[in-house]
Amino acid sequence: MGTPETTPEITLHRGDITAADVDAVVNAANSGLMGGGGVDGAIHRAGGPAILEACRELRRTTLPDGLPTGRAVATTAGNLPARWVIHTVGPVYAKSQDRSHLLASAYRESLRVADEIGAMTIAFPAVSAGVYGWPLDDAARIAVTVVREAKTAVREARFVLFSDEVYEAFARAAQSNG
Repeated sequence: MGTPETTPEITLHRGDITAADVDAVVNAANSGLMGGGGVDGAIHRAGGPAILEACRELRRTTLPDGLPTGRAVATTAGNLPARWVIHTVGPVYAKSQDRSHLLASAYRESLRVADEIGAMTIAFPAVSAGVYGWPLDDAARIAVTVVREAKTAVREARFVLFSDEVYEAFARAAQSNG
C-alpha cells in the first residue's frame, strides 16, 4: 500500500480514542484478543461485536496462541469512526527486567501494520501505561521517540490520551528531542 517515506506528524489530543476520526485506532490489547479493561474494553464496547468476531477468527486461524507481546494485527473497526483497529500487546512493566524493546516494538509494529493496510492517520493510546504499570514519563518517551524516528507512509500519528496526567507526560516527551 503506502510507501514508507517520511516520519509522521505527531499530534496530542486529550479525550476518548474510540471517537477518533482516523483511518486506524490502535488498541492496547491483551494477547488473547478477546477484550478486557481500559482502552481494550472501551474499543470493544464502542466498536460492537464485529471487532470481537474478527479477533475470534484470528484466534481460530493465524493466531491460535494469541498475539505475542510487541506485535500488532489489524481487524475491522466495527462501529468506530475509524476503518481499522490495530491491536498491539504492550509489555507489563517489571522493575527487574528491561522490557522497553517490547514497548518500542508495539509502536513500530503498529506503524508497520498501518502501512500494510494503507492507513494515513493513526490514533495511539498510551500503550502499557495503564494497568500494565509502565511509568508514564518513560512510556511517553518511548512512544514519542519510536514514532518520531519511524519511516512510514502514515502522515499523522495522533496520541489520544484519556487523562490530563497522561497528556502532560506525552506533551513533555513531544517537547524533548527524544
